[in-house]
Amino acid sequence: MGKNIFAVSLLCMAGMGVYASESESIFTFNVGDFEVIMMVERQGPGNPGILAGADQVVLDRLIPTDGFIHATNTFLIKAHDMNVIVDTGFGTAIFDKIRQLGVEPDQVDAVLITHLHGDHIGGLARDGLPLFPNARVYLSANEKNHFTQVAVNQGAVAALAAYGARVETFEPAELGSTLTEILPGISPVAAYGHTPGHTLYLIENGGDRLLIIGDLLHVALVQFPHPEISATFDMNPSAAAERRREVLSYASHNGILIGGMHLVYPAVGTVEIEGSGFIFVPLR
Repeated sequence: MGKNIFAVSLLCMAGMGVYASESESIFTFNVGDFEVIMMVERQGPGNPGILAGADQVVLDRLIPTDGFIHATNTFLIKAHDMNVIVDTGFGTAIFDKIRQLGVEPDQVDAVLITHLHGDHIGGLARDGLPLFPNARVYLSANEKNHFTQVAVNQGAVAALAAYGARVETFEPAELGSTLTEILPGISPVAAYGHTPGHTLYLIENGGDRLLIIGDLLHVALVQFPHPEISATFDMNPSAAAERRREVLSYASHNGILIGGMHLVYPAVGTVEIEGSGFIFVPLR
C-alpha cells in the first residue's frame, strides 16, 4: 500500500473532483458540494513498537524492512459558507497550509475534536489564547469530562479554557443508528476505546459520504489486515479493537470513504474486506 502511495507526486483529476500534491502534503476532494482537504501536519519514521502484543511473525510479514511512514493529519472542510477544521495536529504546519488554501485562522468557524490527545489539539491554543479566534470547538461530553475532571490533562484543560463558552459538547450516536447533525452535513459517531470519548465524524452531502476516523488506526499496514491488534495508546484496547472492526466493516459494506489522522498520504480511501481483515484502497 505505502509503496504505491509514495510513488505519486502529483495528480489532478478534475472529473473526480480530486486534486493532490504529495510534495505539498495536501489532498483535496469533494464530498457532494463540500470541498474536503486532508493536510499532513507532521510525518516521520513509524515505530511498530506502538502496537500492543503484536506477533513478531505478523510484523515481519507486514512491515517493510526499510520501515514505514507514520503521519499525523488534519482535515479542512469548506462547506458552503463555513470553514471547519477536524483536529489540529501538533499545531506546526496547519496554519501555513490553511493559508495556502486561502483560509486565515480567524475565518475558521468550527473545530471538531476527535479526542484530546496532544497530537490532535496542539493547534487549538497557545499562551492561553485561541489560535482560531472566531471558532466554536466541538467534542464529546465524555471526552471533555474525562480529561478535565477524571484523569485531568492540563494541556487539554488549557486548550479548551482558551475558548471559554465557545466549547460545545455533544453525545455522539452509535454507528448505524439515527445520527444527529452538529453542523449541516456533519454528524458525530461514537467510537469509544482509544479514549473514553473518541469520536468519528460522518460528512454527508449530495449522496456522498466520508467518515473521518480519528485514531481508529495507528499502523495501517498491520491494523487493516489485523484489526484485533491495538496500540499502546488505546486506553481500552479490547474496546478499540471491537470498534475498529465494526467501523471498517460498516464502511466496506456501505461504500463509505474513510479518512484518518494516522493514515499515510493521501489518507483517504475505501475499505474492502479481505479474509478475516481488511485492505485500504487509497483515493486516486
